[in-house]
Amino acid sequence: MSGLTDAALAAEIAEAAGHVLLAVREELLASGAEDQRAIAKAGDERAQDFIAERLAAERPQDAVLSEEAKDDLGRLDAARVWIIDPLDGTKEFSQGRHDWAVHVALWEDGELAAGAVALPGIGQTLRSDDPPAVPAREDDSAPLRFAISRSHPSELITAVIEESGGDSVAMGSAGFKVCAVVRGEADAYVHAGGQFEWDSAAPIAVARAAGLFTSRLDGSPMRYNQRDVYLPDLIVCRPADADRVRAAVDAATTRA
Repeated sequence: MSGLTDAALAAEIAEAAGHVLLAVREELLASGAEDQRAIAKAGDERAQDFIAERLAAERPQDAVLSEEAKDDLGRLDAARVWIIDPLDGTKEFSQGRHDWAVHVALWEDGELAAGAVALPGIGQTLRSDDPPAVPAREDDSAPLRFAISRSHPSELITAVIEESGGDSVAMGSAGFKVCAVVRGEADAYVHAGGQFEWDSAAPIAVARAAGLFTSRLDGSPMRYNQRDVYLPDLIVCRPADADRVRAAVDAATTRA
């Protein structure tokens, strides 16, 4: 076991898993592999194995919740649970794109205690113990830029953008979208439907540490290590933009 803090360990594991994934993809593409599902599956498996081995060695007493492992409900009685997504954005990864991520978060005694999101495609890892300063908006009256799915933006986010008079910025995985708000490439990320705890735990830990507003669509807090791990919706934005974003969400939801 190393003497790393939980946040430092999360960052180290996420970044190293990202290197594993880049190597897997390079290896498969060099061999002539063309099946994107097979490339994604190989990446998921190798990253899962790597992260599981590191956590077992470094934090053997802690429970783990991962997208790529069977859910052991013993975690509900644990004081510490690592919440993992070994490869967030399998489509982007398998297509050779850069907008995918690795998520490693720690839930402790009811709250997210640490988290890191590796963005291997751009060579950056965001961590909760040393979050980047969120760039200020140059013009507070300018349209808000919403991070949206590049392949299947939802009807809700389309309506939210219309209600707010905002603009869209298309990109890949959920983690990459949250980090786009942290990094200043987008002003808000609003999502409804189709996510689980591992899709947002690490990004939300980083976003909170960076001082961003985070909540469910109805304004309630994000809760983790629940029996039902389905956590379908979220809002991430600057605190100064929260009222504006939430008003657009409420109007879009009522319209729907």
